[in-house]
Amino acid sequence: MTSVHTEDLPEQDIPEHYTAAHLRAEDVGMFAGQPDKDVRRSLRVGQVPMPELAPDEVLVAMMASAINYNTLWSATFEPVSTFGFLQKYAKQGRWESRHDQPYQVVGSDGAGVIVKVGDGVRRWQRGNHVLISPVQADDQDPVTHADAMISGQQRVWGFETNFGGLAEYAVVRASQLIPKPGHLSWEEAASMPLCNSTAYRMLVSERGARMKQGDVVLVWGAAGGLGVHAVQMVKNGGGIAVAVVGSARKAEVVRKLGADVVIDRTEIGLGEGDGHDPAAVLAAGKRLGGLIRKHTGEDPHIAFDYVGQATFGTSVFVVRRGGVVVTCGSSTGYQHQYDNRYLWMKLNRVIGSHGANLQEQWEANRLAELGQVVPVLSGVYPLGEVGEAARLVQRNQHIGKVGVLCQATEPGQGITDPAARARIGEARLRPLEG
Repeated sequence: MTSVHTEDLPEQDIPEHYTAAHLRAEDVGMFAGQPDKDVRRSLRVGQVPMPELAPDEVLVAMMASAINYNTLWSATFEPVSTFGFLQKYAKQGRWESRHDQPYQVVGSDGAGVIVKVGDGVRRWQRGNHVLISPVQADDQDPVTHADAMISGQQRVWGFETNFGGLAEYAVVRASQLIPKPGHLSWEEAASMPLCNSTAYRMLVSERGARMKQGDVVLVWGAAGGLGVHAVQMVKNGGGIAVAVVGSARKAEVVRKLGADVVIDRTEIGLGEGDGHDPAAVLAAGKRLGGLIRKHTGEDPHIAFDYVGQATFGTSVFVVRRGGVVVTCGSSTGYQHQYDNRYLWMKLNRVIGSHGANLQEQWEANRLAELGQVVPVLSGVYPLGEVGEAARLVQRNQHIGKVGVLCQATEPGQGITDPAARARIGEARLRPLEG
């Protein structure tokens, strides 16, 4: 159903303060020496001042957002405090100086309604239903016009900037906007921009692995936010998805999403601490390679790896000659060890990938509009319980994404194209049900 007050939002007065999930600079050292950095302690929900709008920005009434790992990094102040990003950014000029506050509104996903546009905005207007790209690009940097992700001035909104998406309102550049698919609810749509586009760039884009039909693709963490999108893109693009998961329930879900081969990580025998042990990596690689060959008859063309320290050495070992390891993160640690012989002697490549430029964002969103890639939500929380939502992800107790309702009052609101939803089907759009 559609939110009863959505149509009125563009006509309402803009408040001087709004409710937001935010961090406080005074809390930066709160977890020093503590083994359990419980983000429920650092993520606050309360009123913050409404910032002034720059000419190239829009104000979005946020209907829903989602939890990403970067919010956990911000909320644990590791590996660095993101307040340092805000202070550095603030030195660039007047509009940038707004971001250096004693608080940071976090969140890098979102869906909502434009309620105000800056004087320099041309392609968007009040009332538009939009998704928000997590990438804030500098359109005055020449390299941005080739690929915004190469620019040294590219930033992740709500992580390296202030005024992010886990809030009633968000300030974003017009160059971050994407049309919301009408068949998705607010929380479904809000869960997709960051992970869907990141997986697209890693696998499909000419700047990533350039997956082709028939490619065998190893997807680590296949039931996570990135993994569920990667599995769908492999299957959608004619590839063979080999999904590594950690439970029977997760195995069931990734099979529904199209995984051809599902491997429980206990079958590999690789623990989080084994990434530094060459013997353990080699043994795990042999077991994994044997399982993949058993099911597909060949070694993988591509390893999709955002897990990092625990898996990277195995990824390098297991891909075929001329294969590719594409990485966008390191959730188990940034310091990777691998045997370089398997990289150079097999003529393999490692591709670093980060986010997605606006064109890639729109291309990934088109797949969502067509119903070829669907959201995977294992939980939806109100904004007031954002700490619990983030804690679920911090403890890896989720599948896919965890959504957060901001101004939406209940799940299921925001659907403006019920015919498209009926055509795609509820069973496909809700893979965790049934």
